[in-house]
Amino acid sequence: MGMEKLRGEKGAREYARRTGYFEAVMSIIEAITLGIVQGLTEFLPISSTAHLRIVPALCGWDDPGAAYSAVIQCGTLAAVCVALRHDIARLARGFVAGLRSGRPFAEADSRTSLLVILGTLPIVGVGFAARHLIRGEARRLEVVTGALLFTTFLMAAAEWIVWRRARRGVRGRDGLEAVTPGDGLTMGLAQVLALVPGTSRSGVTISAGMATGLDRATAARFSFLLSLPAVAAAGLLEAWQQREAIFGSPEATLDAVVGTLAAAVVGYASIRWLLRMLTSHTLWPFVVYRLGLAGVLAWTLGSSAVRSIPSLFSFL
Repeated sequence: MGMEKLRGEKGAREYARRTGYFEAVMSIIEAITLGIVQGLTEFLPISSTAHLRIVPALCGWDDPGAAYSAVIQCGTLAAVCVALRHDIARLARGFVAGLRSGRPFAEADSRTSLLVILGTLPIVGVGFAARHLIRGEARRLEVVTGALLFTTFLMAAAEWIVWRRARRGVRGRDGLEAVTPGDGLTMGLAQVLALVPGTSRSGVTISAGMATGLDRATAARFSFLLSLPAVAAAGLLEAWQQREAIFGSPEATLDAVVGTLAAAVVGYASIRWLLRMLTSHTLWPFVVYRLGLAGVLAWTLGSSAVRSIPSLFSFL
């Protein structure tokens, strides 16, 4: 009897060990997957927050939450800093030179750096005021679907405006030195919409820049630079406020670090690809993708399919 009890306890410990190992592996897989999703979708105009909400639902995982999403955004923040390091260094030098001369709007680099700062103020103010809504009700799939459709309409409208200009022989303004205070303010206000999951920060800001007269590639470059202060502030603030939940255990910390690194690597590749792509292509492929995604979401919500879809990893 004693031997059987000993074997039973040993088997239980072995089962617990294997279960813990399996859960750790799955946790790492989930972190890598979410990091890849973040890196791919933060800069492509298809909405990172929407995909970070949709992918876990389809895989049978819990919603990672706004805090985790903000923390792994630090990976894409690093990607922007590396991909646009020459622009950032030039703007920083221009900013310092403008302050020293007392004429911050006189030179193009100083003016552009100030426009990045001024364009960040709206999203900081609204984001702080609506932080509880953003973390909660705004992440519902119904809201995500509506935001997907709304931003898709804005992107299509921007492409239509560019097409009308091209018919009149008017080309978009090229280069960061061509960004005006009106462009910066319009793109900064548009960035506020990105607080709603499903919107796409890059989608609304690039569209706003195109509508004000910038060419696609310049609008994208300024959009990425504009994201730096807001993403850095959101990521650091969430990391501090939710530090116990995100970094409360070695396992949770490892998940956050792995997700952030995956987002950084994939995000860098996404930035380089999109900047090349927009020099000769339009936003229409992303418009079509977003329409398809919104259609699928609307269908699944209507048929309660999200709740009935089995986990992709249920066979494990």
